[in-house]
Amino acid sequence: METTKTINPATGEQIATYNRISETEAKNKVAKANEVYLTWKHKSFEERAKLMHELANILEENKEEYAQLATKEMGKIIGQSIGEIEKCAKICRYYADNATTLLANENVDTEASKSYVTFQPIGVLLAVMPWNFPFYQVIRFAAPAIMAGNTGVLKHASNVQGCAFALEEAFEKAGFPKGIFTNLNIGSDAVKAVIENKHIKAVTLTGSEPAGRSVASIAGENLKKTVMELGGSDAYIILEDAAIEEATDLATFGRLQNNGQTCIAAKRFVVLDEIYDDFLEKFTEKMKAKKMGEPMDEETFLGPMAREDLRDELHEQVEKSISQGARLVLGGNVPDGKGAYYPATILAEVEPGMEAFDNELFGPVASVIKAKDEQHAIDLANNSSFGLGSGVITGDNERGEKIALQLEAGNSFVNKLVVSDPRLPFGGIKNSGYGRELSSYGIREFTNTKSIWID
Repeated sequence: METTKTINPATGEQIATYNRISETEAKNKVAKANEVYLTWKHKSFEERAKLMHELANILEENKEEYAQLATKEMGKIIGQSIGEIEKCAKICRYYADNATTLLANENVDTEASKSYVTFQPIGVLLAVMPWNFPFYQVIRFAAPAIMAGNTGVLKHASNVQGCAFALEEAFEKAGFPKGIFTNLNIGSDAVKAVIENKHIKAVTLTGSEPAGRSVASIAGENLKKTVMELGGSDAYIILEDAAIEEATDLATFGRLQNNGQTCIAAKRFVVLDEIYDDFLEKFTEKMKAKKMGEPMDEETFLGPMAREDLRDELHEQVEKSISQGARLVLGGNVPDGKGAYYPATILAEVEPGMEAFDNELFGPVASVIKAKDEQHAIDLANNSSFGLGSGVITGDNERGEKIALQLEAGNSFVNKLVVSDPRLPFGGIKNSGYGRELSSYGIREFTNTKSIWID
């Protein structure tokens, strides 16, 4: 029987082994999810909300246990893991409390005696999810989808199968019918058959651009809807009127949060010429001061990357950027010893055409880019195949808003790091994907937007 192993990236030691399921077993689990859907879709919002609130309670009550599991499997520092579980509970409560309103019928004035739009569930959804937020990414999909009346099956990343099974168990503990949320421990090569399964009605994926292209292609061949949240190379414009202290605090946290492995992390810092040197000096000082170490240590700010191969790929990107003319200011070396560690790293004088400018660096590496003026900064920020998040740091909110409106991204924040919030839609454009999660826009992605007309 094929197995998958989870490895602690801080030590390189094996945590657990999990058995892969066969194609037949996966097919049976999807069939069970469909069977549950046929009943679940008729449940009232009140009935669904009661169970979703209980799931939130279970997540909160067991947050230390879940957080430790996430940290052991993918290396997130423990404080941020706890924060991730707490955010999951908030998402569950948000949709439990607001699904009725978000999916309320919309009356439309026509010549009919009655006409309106209604939003109905569509069936079993497949979620292909990444390891970097092993609980939150899943709940962000599952809470709205299930509150809308759908059921879900999960293909989680192989290195966080402990988290995947913990989530499945949490749904059952909350009282949801068995089969409403199911983990499929399958390899990437088995995803095609699941997508093609007649009971799967749509697919959502959060992951890399190549993974998105592959899944979207298979789903397209089968005429099934997809929502894609892919990579990002978020640019933050630092204007000359920005407060250097606050700007560098934001930049440091933005680049090192989740050990630098966040799709909406601040990755490219486009700094106006007038303050470029001051920003770089203070940014370097703060990045250098952040402690790298054991992620269970509460004093650690930067833990290991999720896997050694990912760390090695990142290091190759750094070396390539340097060979192309970028200047290494900080870090840029693979530490001796065990674990998938990579230090806080800064590349300066980064320009278009360099690896650190053109492609996503999914780890604790910052690209600092010089802009001659405001328009040049906007052009540099938009000079990317990605369009997930973006930001503007300025002493003038009105000016920042005008610039934010010109940035080519699904999210543009002024004087704040891009974050996902259940009240706002989340997603990207260009090679960062399509479709939206969260808010009314997200919960409606996987519903039948149905017109009703009574003559």
